[in-house]
Amino acid sequence: MTRALYAADPEAHGPREFGGAGDGERRGPRSAFQRDRDRIIHSMSFRRLKSKTQVFIAPDGDHYRTRLTHSLEVAQIGRVIARALGLDEDLTEALCLAHDLGHPPFGHAGEAALSAAMERHGGFDHNAQALRTVMRIECPYPAHDGLNLTWDLLEGLAKHNGPVTAPNWALAELDEAFPLMLGTWPSLEAQVAAVADDIAYDNHDIDDGLRAGFLSLDDLLALDFLADQWRSVEKRFPHAPRDRLLREMIRDQIGLMVNDVIEHTAAQVKGLRSVADVREAGRQLAGFSPAMAAQERRLKTFMYERLYYHPEQIAAAERARDVVARLYAAYAQDARLMPDDWQARLPQRDPSRARVIADFIAGMSDRFAMQAVSKIYGERPSGLINV
Repeated sequence: MTRALYAADPEAHGPREFGGAGDGERRGPRSAFQRDRDRIIHSMSFRRLKSKTQVFIAPDGDHYRTRLTHSLEVAQIGRVIARALGLDEDLTEALCLAHDLGHPPFGHAGEAALSAAMERHGGFDHNAQALRTVMRIECPYPAHDGLNLTWDLLEGLAKHNGPVTAPNWALAELDEAFPLMLGTWPSLEAQVAAVADDIAYDNHDIDDGLRAGFLSLDDLLALDFLADQWRSVEKRFPHAPRDRLLREMIRDQIGLMVNDVIEHTAAQVKGLRSVADVREAGRQLAGFSPAMAAQERRLKTFMYERLYYHPEQIAAAERARDVVARLYAAYAQDARLMPDDWQARLPQRDPSRARVIADFIAGMSDRFAMQAVSKIYGERPSGLINV
């Protein structure tokens, strides 16, 4: 499809913080946004997503989603939407792949524990930590810190959920070093990455919840729009096994959401002639129609009530928060418990010292965090794995 006038242009992308020289960038078959994507995929932080919580902590089963498989599914949905709208698929994909790089072990439970531990030092936020990860923590190049991604990628990552009017310390510090226009709306590619994230976890978390037995078909049919999907699937495949029908229903729901976003967004961007027009629109352009947005909010409410706040999930989350809190307390008291390379970069005073400790913990996988707390305290945490 022809690139739309309002799409990000890899030939006219914003600068890299440290320029194109010094880290081996050279002309070749890849665009600037393809280079961004590849740098993300080759990073250690991206690889560690394979063992970070999506819904369930360190699941024993091989078929549950992790942050890595979730990010891949978001990227697939994002590319489909971007292609239909004439956007830059590579920038969209890169943003989708990078959006969860700042998540600590144990998902939102780990984030809550780090935020509490860091309360006197500016708190912790996984979105800002994702940017900190790609700009300061990942250091594969000899000439500078970070992955040296394009301005377009960093801007989209910083505000894919919309303008940031009150940046926390991490985002403010990075924005001061490399201004990202935090107060404006980002590119359509970033907006598409955000809604692709919603579509992916809204539906794929249903699949995992069903697999684990935390959700049932009767639960789902309480939502009229899912009941409609189920009746349609049963009518089309009257003799198929129930597990296949459930998967078909989830696929249909994803398709409905994706098509709705494409149709609604196409109507919103009519008349726009540049990326500048997108940023100056002053509102979200890529997203659900009002009717689908209402359904999606109901689905989210349902998932929080039946899955995310399930008693077993809450109990596991409390134990996970305890693991992260104990790790932070141990490293804050005795930095010699940290690996040598992390000790070497540890500042002497807070808040910088506390923030580096949080960086180390945030990069851990679920399993590594459990191993670390077991080594320090002499007992392996129990009750974390519930599937």
